Amino acid sequence: MKQLIDKLNITQTLEKDEFIYLLDHFTGRESEYLFEKAREKAHLYYDCDIYIRGLIEFSNYCKNDCYYCGIRRSNSLAQRYRLSKEEILACCDEGYHLGFRTFVLQGGEDRFYTQELFCDIIKNIRRNHPDCAITLSIGERSYEEYQAYFDAGANRFLLRHETAGEKHYQKLHPPKLSQQNRIRCLQDLKRIGFQVGTGFMVESPYQTTADLAEDLLFIQELNPQMVGIGPFITHKDTPFAQFPSGSLKKTLFLIGLIRLMLPAALIPATTALGTVDPLGREAGILAGANVVMPNLSPVSQRKKYALYDNKICTGDEAAQCIQCLKRRMNKIGYEITVARGDSKNINRNKERR
Repeated sequence: MKQLIDKLNITQTLEKDEFIYLLDHFTGRESEYLFEKAREKAHLYYDCDIYIRGLIEFSNYCKNDCYYCGIRRSNSLAQRYRLSKEEILACCDEGYHLGFRTFVLQGGEDRFYTQELFCDIIKNIRRNHPDCAITLSIGERSYEEYQAYFDAGANRFLLRHETAGEKHYQKLHPPKLSQQNRIRCLQDLKRIGFQVGTGFMVESPYQTTADLAEDLLFIQELNPQMVGIGPFITHKDTPFAQFPSGSLKKTLFLIGLIRLMLPAALIPATTALGTVDPLGREAGILAGANVVMPNLSPVSQRKKYALYDNKICTGDEAAQCIQCLKRRMNKIGYEITVARGDSKNINRNKERR
């Protein structure tokens, strides 16, 4: 087991059967060994700095009907909302005052926000905060639309591939959605020059260890600048309500593996980690992650952006949340830094800004 971890640490790659063996046989002792190596890699590129991203969840309307998601189109119990352009800009202004230098605009695939409107929002953020990075997490779009957002001033794009196995993808999504289009979007984003983030859910319904190994191989090939993973968490108003949530231990082990695979990438300790365990985000950092994403959305709307049940920090003010995170990171030997925090994992195609 340790030999495989050492091999990954040196070569940054393993075969599919080797990933499967690690994921099926790891113990607490092997996990601690992996986490030690993962922290060494993270410190090599990022020292003990933890980057913060200001998350703005601007809409919970979505045209898609993914079976696992609480804001899926068919969930008639969801309380829908949209933030106006002015509200989004106000969130950025508040975040900048609090020390955020990256804003993440995340929402369902809501076509109320036309290309023209979204470009206008991006241009205003860029004009108001020229030293900041703008990250989008708005799903599948055309090459031309992605290019327009890049030209307007967006730097980064987060698009989880969700699962690299086509059969597994079909079990999580309605027939209208295709894995091929998802991958096409990621390839387009890289060609345009975005810093690209991808990722997957851990122990989602019907997922096998072989599926997870395929996810790791896909990430290895894509070479993204960011990788965000988290345990699958059930939502009571979805078709997967009766499935168990994913494992914190396996998610942490996968974070460690990804850090050794992509030592210079940015890896968030996600809100989902903090939802399944009160110290989940700290555990994510100690497993090799180096990003946290406090919420800048209006408190009045946060509970409505419920991708899964029992999401944390839905009632915290942004200032309260960031002070709490600073204390928690300091307690485990890390420091939240005021910086854009660009990825040091180079885009093989082209980079800008």
